[in-house]
Amino acid sequence: MSTTLPLIPAKRYFTIGEVSELCDVKPYVLRYWEQEFGQLRPVKRKGNRRYYQHHEILLIRKIRGLLYDQGFTISGARVKLGDQISAAPREDRVNEDAGEIGTEQSPSGNKSDLAEPANNLAVADELRLLLGMLNPEK
Repeated sequence: MSTTLPLIPAKRYFTIGEVSELCDVKPYVLRYWEQEFGQLRPVKRKGNRRYYQHHEILLIRKIRGLLYDQGFTISGARVKLGDQISAAPREDRVNEDAGEIGTEQSPSGNKSDLAEPANNLAVADELRLLLGMLNPEK
């Protein structure tokens, strides 16, 4: 059942319909996977609309590959993804003492899976601004 999936466009947020087309998975399946895979947490905005980011699309494609192409069960895929994520070094923690943002990684731990570096810098700038708003004494 391995099909060639379309390239992921360079944009920040994707609707559930767009992700459905990009990953060849029905929207109701995506909503179900959100319940089954704790790593999959799209941003929810007005009206409970879901907006997925680039790293979540990569995760969905990985889940799809495990379930549809490799024949994993949901619990088996959950264990496999948990092993991969816990084995990958995480550098995306906020250093609370210094107020600095670490480098971002995708759920697979591969930096090559990330969107454009310019997008990462914009996100880091937004996070610094938010951190400054939360800690005004610094």
